[in-house]
Parts: sequence; C-alpha cells; structure tokens
Amino acid sequence: MLIGDLALVSAALFTGAAFYINFAEQPARLQLDDRSLLAQWKPAYKRGYVMQSTLAIVGFVLGVAAWWLSGTLAFLLGAVLLLANWP
Repeated sequence: MLIGDLALVSAALFTGAAFYINFAEQPARLQLDDRSLLAQWKPAYKRGYVMQSTLAIVGFVLGVAAWWLSGTLAFLLGAVLLLANWP
C-alpha cells in the first residue's frame, strides 16, 4: 500500500526533524550568548515551524487515507499522534 508507506515516511521525517532539533541544534544554540542565540533562533524557529507543520499535516492526511483504505487502526492512531503535539 503506497499511501501507508508515504504516511510512514512522513512520520519518520517529522520524527527525525524533531530529534535533530532537540538533541543537536538546540543544545548547540544554547552555547551562544543571548544576543546571538536570539538572532539565530528567530529565523530557525520560523523555518522549523513551516517544515514540521507541513510534515504533520501531510502525514495526518496520508495516515487517515491509509486507515480509510485498509481499515488498519494503527494508521489512524499514528495520524492522530502527528497532530497531538500542536496544542
């Protein structure tokens, strides 16, 4: 099922981006002085928000479509979990 594979790829990209930000980018950014930290953080946050929100929405839509076509509840659960961190 191609849609299920694409949903999995979207979720993996989202997870990889979140892992990179939390374990590589943010600790390195915290080594900067406050002025440099803020100057670097503002544009990085905007770009990261666009990238991760796009991946979350695409993964959600593909996950729901895969659930709809296959009836496998795991696809629906994964789709909902991709959007769960927004609030």
